Amino acid sequence: MVERQVINTKKRQVKRTTIILDEEERKYIDSLIKDGKEQGLKPLISKMLDVYRSMTIYDWKYPGEYYCGISRIAFINIEFINILLKHVPEEKWREVGNEAGNAARVSMEASLNLDPAKRERWEDVFKRLRVQGFGDFYLRDKYIILKAPFINASDFLCGYLEGLLGVRLEPRTSTAPFVFELVE
Repeated sequence: MVERQVINTKKRQVKRTTIILDEEERKYIDSLIKDGKEQGLKPLISKMLDVYRSMTIYDWKYPGEYYCGISRIAFINIEFINILLKHVPEEKWREVGNEAGNAARVSMEASLNLDPAKRERWEDVFKRLRVQGFGDFYLRDKYIILKAPFINASDFLCGYLEGLLGVRLEPRTSTAPFVFELVE
């Protein structure tokens, strides 16, 4: 049951919403707050909505899977990706990454109207990749820095970024944090 009240303020109208949680849901949220994993109920809900918006979740189909435009996205564990990469010869990682990056570029263009090849849009692209779990991306002059990646294959990630961003990169580190130099 949701109860709504309109609170008048000088700047804008704010709608107040009451959410009634069942006992198990409330215990779980209270444990997150008690353990210091969340600051409180409102910040938790705000964070959840931000993730929902950032992931552009248009249609949930099954638990762990959703649609974003033309892309069907599933939540999978990193061990699965590591096993797949283990069975791809290392000399093919960059090529495979490039193909995956090209597919991601087409998906972002078609689903989000976001052209990853335009450098002025890279911040939006990096935010999308961060939300998808790729890690934290930073652009510093002619370098792309990737901290906390979930894939530890530098050549694969280099190829992925080349295909996605439509640039040529040179890996400068082989362990995380990864540094890729933009080649003009």
